Amino acid sequence: MNDVLNALQIVLEERKQARPETSYVASLHSKGLNKILEKIGEESTEVILAAKDAKDKATTKDVIAETADLWFHCLVMLSYLGEDHTAVLKELERRFDLSGLVEKANRSQ
Repeated sequence: MNDVLNALQIVLEERKQARPETSYVASLHSKGLNKILEKIGEESTEVILAAKDAKDKATTKDVIAETADLWFHCLVMLSYLGEDHTAVLKELERRFDLSGLVEKANRSQ
């Protein structure tokens, strides 16, 4: 799994340098953070709708596809901000053996 994320990160960094008319990622970067965040908002809504429909459709195919879109746009945002997936994985690793309730309480201190 990490191989896919590492390969994607390399592509995202390369595309930041591309001309906007030749790369979707470059076009997002050229439009700035607000456009990237707008896309994350759109994709979040699509994940929610797909998840709600999954039970009736008896398949999670759409929710998986929409979640992939959401994760992709989150990776674009991280790239724009000079971060990558490794920072998120480290944060998840830090939280791994920590109760969610304890972790949330620690954030408010």
